[in-house]
Amino acid sequence: MALAGAFKAQLKNGNSYYRSSVTYRNKHISLGSYSTEEAAHNAYRVAKEIIANSDITIDAYRMDTALDFDKFVSLINFRDNKVYIKNPIYLEKTYFSYYLTPSMIFKFDIDDLFYYASHKISRRNGHLWVADYGMQVNLYSRYGIKPHAVLNRDYRFINGDRYDFRYDNIEVINRFTGVYAVKRSVYTKYSARILVNGLYTIGTYDTEIEAAIAYNKAADIIKKARPKKNFRQNYIDSLSPQEYAMMYIKIPISDRIFADFT
Repeated sequence: MALAGAFKAQLKNGNSYYRSSVTYRNKHISLGSYSTEEAAHNAYRVAKEIIANSDITIDAYRMDTALDFDKFVSLINFRDNKVYIKNPIYLEKTYFSYYLTPSMIFKFDIDDLFYYASHKISRRNGHLWVADYGMQVNLYSRYGIKPHAVLNRDYRFINGDRYDFRYDNIEVINRFTGVYAVKRSVYTKYSARILVNGLYTIGTYDTEIEAAIAYNKAADIIKKARPKKNFRQNYIDSLSPQEYAMMYIKIPISDRIFADFT
């Protein structure tokens, strides 16, 4: 007699496997594929327990739980919030949690729900990515944080939680490549630096936009002398092309850049 919730299927090569599924609130939910009928049945049993017992929380998950963690989270959210989301998301009143693992829990503003409900977060070699139309998009870039940015130098999480990506919790300190805020007691200046066989200081400026343009100007000069060098240019969308060109011409940069690369 077949075990409940387990359905035999066949691969193209003829090998058999078992699918598991459960129906809840008139929705047919796949619980995954398993190598044995017993494993598929056990996943089904866990799903039925979650549905029947509101005391089961996400914290109850263990490594030997028969059901995949993503499905575990999705079912608890569906039970509690009456909204089924295939990704491991749990809805709170003003935000939602995305459970990448039982111990790595991201928080996002509710405005981001549509995106993360249909885009899965992945981790590889310590980097966080979102699969978006066949491309791997760096998670941090969605929040204005540049690649290779350093935590607490270029950006910070105001409440200290590095997994809390709610917009009010993210402060981008240095928005542009090669630009670093230099805080004084009563004001902030912006230093522009560029790495070419050592760190060159391009100059110190009143605004981060001036420093970003100075970086671009220095990069252009170095690129002419060393065509194989590649620099990430700063794009400044707050300036028109004419405004950018005027600032580019007038912005002063270190004489050392001219001496070493012209």
